[in-house]
Amino acid sequence: MTLICVLIWTLLCFIQESSGVQLSFSSASHVLCGSSLSAGSVGQNVVLTQPAAKSVQLNQKVTIDCKASQQVDHFTGSKYFLAWYHQKSGEAPKALIYLTSFTYSGISSRFSGSGSGNGIDFTLTISGVQAEDSGVYYCQSYHSINSQDVYKSESLEAVWEQREIS
Repeated sequence: MTLICVLIWTLLCFIQESSGVQLSFSSASHVLCGSSLSAGSVGQNVVLTQPAAKSVQLNQKVTIDCKASQQVDHFTGSKYFLAWYHQKSGEAPKALIYLTSFTYSGISSRFSGSGSGNGIDFTLTISGVQAEDSGVYYCQSYHSINSQDVYKSESLEAVWEQREIS
């Protein structure tokens, strides 16, 4: 069975008060794959990197970049197997975006995903940032086998089994 290496880019954000409420976004990187896993047929891990810390005022727009070290598996056109998740403190991760830019049912239209078309550069945009947008944001590469999406990682497998992603 082909395994995909899931490397997660994490964006930590917190609310800060100083002459008005401001969301401050800082980032940290987490690699959740063992060296024995490979990204599809590519044969090496896809490393996702993040930008420096950002700040944004409430009701403003913020973009969160996700850059892959090599092309993420391609679906069609400008669509790649790249997903975005949001996790609030103490809660399970919530799926936001799949196939680069498709928003899951029930997700606010304030969230949108895009890619540059090269399979390497991806962006999550949050328009009209609200306090409830605080949390951890993940971008995740994956692939499809026989029309079934495969998210495979030794480190993530237990998390997905124990927590329901809606």
